[in-house]
Amino acid sequence: MRTSGATAVTRRTADAVVATRALAGASPLPFWLDSPQAPEPATPFYGRDECDLAVVGAGLTGVWTALLAKEHDPARDVVLLEGGRVGWQASGRNGGFCMATLTHGINNGLSHFPEELETLDRLGLENLDEVERAVTRYGVDCDWRRSGEIGVAIAPWQVDELASTRDRMVAAGQNVEWLDGPAMRAEIASPTYLAGLWNKDGCAMVDPARLVWGLARAARDLGVRLHEHTRVEKLERRGAGLLLTTPDGRLAARRVMLATNACPGLLPAMRRRVVPVYDQALMTEPLSDDQWAAVGWPRYQGVGDAANRFHYYRRTADGRILWGGYDAIYHYGNGMRPEFEQRPQTFEKLAAHFFTTFPQLAGVRFTHAWGGAVDTCTRLCQFWGTAHGGRVAYALGYTGNGVGESRFGALVGLRLLDGGGGELTGLKLTTTQPMAWPPEPLRLAVVDMTSWSLGRADAQEGRRNLWLRTLDRLGLGFDS
Repeated sequence: MRTSGATAVTRRTADAVVATRALAGASPLPFWLDSPQAPEPATPFYGRDECDLAVVGAGLTGVWTALLAKEHDPARDVVLLEGGRVGWQASGRNGGFCMATLTHGINNGLSHFPEELETLDRLGLENLDEVERAVTRYGVDCDWRRSGEIGVAIAPWQVDELASTRDRMVAAGQNVEWLDGPAMRAEIASPTYLAGLWNKDGCAMVDPARLVWGLARAARDLGVRLHEHTRVEKLERRGAGLLLTTPDGRLAARRVMLATNACPGLLPAMRRRVVPVYDQALMTEPLSDDQWAAVGWPRYQGVGDAANRFHYYRRTADGRILWGGYDAIYHYGNGMRPEFEQRPQTFEKLAAHFFTTFPQLAGVRFTHAWGGAVDTCTRLCQFWGTAHGGRVAYALGYTGNGVGESRFGALVGLRLLDGGGGELTGLKLTTTQPMAWPPEPLRLAVVDMTSWSLGRADAQEGRRNLWLRTLDRLGLGFDS
């Protein structure tokens, strides 16, 4: 036993050395945002003004809201206010998986919305189609590829889990292909793969920063007034409308859409139902032709393993591999600070996992290592709400699926501001909200206990402990 233990320690030490070398010199900037294609900043908001619709937050939800509002009513005066730069938070820090699902996958959908899952699947695919049409219509150069996503099993128990998911997806009429171990390894070469499930229609790969920048340009071309470096400090009712206070001005608006994602919300209801959980990611240097020949991956699918604490990864147009996930870190009191974006112990862990998955890439270096906050809610998928007599709406809680869902979130938010009615605002998905998170210090304990339990389940062939089973019974759906 001592020999076995010593060997394990030696192996972990060697893995740490390899990971540290691979990370040496990596930029802390998010790869997508570290781009010469970044647009020039828009001027901050000064003085006093008024508009028909004010949108707070210029990530994907906010930009989609402004764009769709002008498409539906070109005469509507829309002002888009952003505290930093367009797409500088979650919209520019993610993996670029633009997914059709509105429910964080079929299993979570069956848990929360079984009676309307068929409708939600249809709406999700329609939404993804509309994103694609907008990319084409506005000439958004974002390396859009409708290549799908593969879930991979890397442990025997995950093969059975993945097969059950396949059966549910087939029963729901989704276009999937089962890949046994040899077929999966022929598609993408990794000794860790035991099986794969390729969802062919339900995901596009995209450069998320260039997507949000391109949509913002299109919105401005339609007449949206964009102001960056403009933090909204206060939102209050004034007569028949709303007043937004910024450091250097006041904006009167007839309607307001709040699209602040994980950032502190302007309404108490928003702060109670979302917690910022930090996710980290790495980007490799461009691989050589010989290295790509050793990996394969000719069809550019996104990939995610089937563990509870999972990795997500994809290849890029310039021949790199993005590798992220696994750790999900919450900081007391919904903490959000720039220093939380850098977590060396997570980067080293991710790098070691990368080389376990692709040992043929030994010696590859990472050029970027970054983090960002995910707006996490207890049902794992987006929700909406209104305030101030229906004059204010918000869409939040994407829990990592916002690249695609953000357009749907914006569309429903606008429908709510316009008085509701119709299919979209009559769904259980859009009319209910997730359970609120408990107050501190219980909030931190719940998140940490859940994260620990998910890791424990992975180590015990997927067996969920009493804590996770209790959450399952409460309908909280923590499975990733």
